[in-house]
Amino acid sequence: MAEKLAAQSTAGPSTLQRGKACLRCRKRKMRCDGSKPACQQCMRAKKGEGCEYDDGKGKTRTQLMREHIARLELRIKELENLEHSSPSVTLFDPHAPSPYCSGSSSSSSHDSPGTFSISASASPTPFPLGEQDGRRATVSPLTMKYGDIDPIWEAQWDSTDYQTVPIVHESSFGTSEEPPIELAQMLLEIFLPHRHQCGFDVHVGRLQESLTLSPAEQRHPVLMNSIYLWACYLSRPGSLSEHEPLYLSRALAAMAEALQFPSKVIDIIQASCLLSVYFLSNGRLFEGSYYRTAAASLAVQFGLHQIVAPDQAAPGDWDSTFRLDPAKDTVERGERILTFWQVYNLDRCWSAALQRPATMPDSEHPWTCINTPWPQRIEEYEAGDIDVGTGSPTISSFFSHEAQTSLASGFSTSALRAKASAMFESAARLASSWNSRIPPSSTFSDTFRVLEHTITRFTTTLLPLHQLGAAMPEDKFTLIVVHSLAHASMIHLYSPFIEDDLASREKCLRAARSLILVTKHIADMDFDFLDPVVGPCWLSAVKALECELVCLQTSWPPLSTLEIQGEIGTLLYVMTKLGARFPLLAYQAAKVQTFLDSK
Repeated sequence: MAEKLAAQSTAGPSTLQRGKACLRCRKRKMRCDGSKPACQQCMRAKKGEGCEYDDGKGKTRTQLMREHIARLELRIKELENLEHSSPSVTLFDPHAPSPYCSGSSSSSSHDSPGTFSISASASPTPFPLGEQDGRRATVSPLTMKYGDIDPIWEAQWDSTDYQTVPIVHESSFGTSEEPPIELAQMLLEIFLPHRHQCGFDVHVGRLQESLTLSPAEQRHPVLMNSIYLWACYLSRPGSLSEHEPLYLSRALAAMAEALQFPSKVIDIIQASCLLSVYFLSNGRLFEGSYYRTAAASLAVQFGLHQIVAPDQAAPGDWDSTFRLDPAKDTVERGERILTFWQVYNLDRCWSAALQRPATMPDSEHPWTCINTPWPQRIEEYEAGDIDVGTGSPTISSFFSHEAQTSLASGFSTSALRAKASAMFESAARLASSWNSRIPPSSTFSDTFRVLEHTITRFTTTLLPLHQLGAAMPEDKFTLIVVHSLAHASMIHLYSPFIEDDLASREKCLRAARSLILVTKHIADMDFDFLDPVVGPCWLSAVKALECELVCLQTSWPPLSTLEIQGEIGTLLYVMTKLGARFPLLAYQAAKVQTFLDSK
């Protein structure tokens, strides 16, 4: 008996029955003593609070959590499979509003931008719009050279905080889902008056009719969902804007599917442009630049930069994968031309605004030379009055002042917009190539003179500002952008010399004041229809005026700065007004306000 007791005392702890160890020891395959409330292994690892047993006497916290997650996932599937969602149900994935309710009857908000503001928490933008945040993050433009990249924009390429952006995963909604016809027509009606605001030009009648056609004949969902996204965006702060994340999710999901169908490439390119402007105007610069680059690349790959007469052979032997079917009529051909210039304007203007290289090439090489004719009005395409082009370089001919092929194409409002984009980017690119430590080459000097002459000559051909009121509303909004781009081009051209050369500073100052004069012809209701690219134009004028302000303050004896401060205040006012709709401009306006407050 004594021997048995001695043997038991030296044999160590008895082995637990199978399945009696705690969950942590099971997972780590460690010996567990089965002590409760916590075993020795968990106590030594200071994980006593996490020691749990699955011995059939009760459910563990982990089991309860898994069951709760399973119930939530089941409920999500049930809600997503419903034909219509109840207005009281909000589905988050993880923090996004639910799909639209077909009973919603919200209409577009056309109030003046000054009557409401968009907070950082309500806007899909990474920029802090609060006064304190703006002051804390602001870097004075006076500490930044004109050739440098804005530190705030530069940071966007390295890291972007999207905490305020409601994200809906692409897998949440099928690309086949379409809103009811009544809702689709309503969203389209909201968008159409603003289509030129985001550079989109199309035959309105055909776009409206496409909603009633068979699925195979309709415009691709990637384009329609991008349009519905913009309709919700333009409806801020109305209830319809709650569905903005839904249509963004559907547009992004449809984009991947659309790339499988080259026949829908025009829809893909147009949608990419709409998404790019949407992201850029909301301060999501990386995403906006991605879709800008995608649109430009697709436009070149499918030969939209070389739309020539039907009887002219396209340069090179294009692979059939990248060859569009012949246009069915002059309207379809015209829409392709308009689509190319939509991409061109987007690529040239925003690459210059972000101080990044443009994506779309334009050289003497037969594969990359742009010879698509200048854009015309859609009514002219419908009437069959179409400029087929000569096959000569379109942009190069403009800078070399060669005669235009026709008055209809070369001097239409949309053609003026494209020419202004070309000057804006060319001036910014040339200015960025200047290096004060290296003597200027003859090529730089020659290009500089040609560009200055082109800008001056172009500006004199524009409709005078005092006659803008007599123009059609769409033409007026476009001409405001054209005037702004032209004057901003002159500022960009002379900006490298603004600090050291008095004549250059005076030219920049004159162009900045011309921009201010343009803003005085903008009525309150016009802000709802302006292209957001005017924001970078105004900002270039602000920088020129700030430089002049510093010169006046540092002169001896000190000179009055009240006039300059008033002019900066005028630009701040219009930036704030337009910033009510486009958060990127609101952030830039906050920086200007901080600068003024410091003076």
